[in-house]
Amino acid sequence: MQMQPSQPDDTAGSFLIFVAVLFAIAILLYIFKPARAERTVEKTRLVFLYERKEQTFENLRDLNFEYKAGKLSDADFISMRDSMEQEAANLLAEIEQLESESGSHQEVNA
Repeated sequence: MQMQPSQPDDTAGSFLIFVAVLFAIAILLYIFKPARAERTVEKTRLVFLYERKEQTFENLRDLNFEYKAGKLSDADFISMRDSMEQEAANLLAEIEQLESESGSHQEVNA
């Protein structure tokens, strides 16, 4: 008597196909899921002004370095320096105004 190799029954084959399909769906969902939107903190005008002030001062330092390195003519340096210094003065004036307004509001609320 000769034994025939056992054939996998249909339920085992169906189960493997079902698992493979679920796995493929899970992978596709993971790959194409929408990314979480990161919440950004809204900057106040004062924070923006402080950041802009720091950037302006850094630009002035860079300008001085480039002038000393001989990359700028006297006229270009003076022109650019004057405009950056004017911008810095405007920023500082607005910062001072906002800080004094917020200080007066805090004194009234206290």
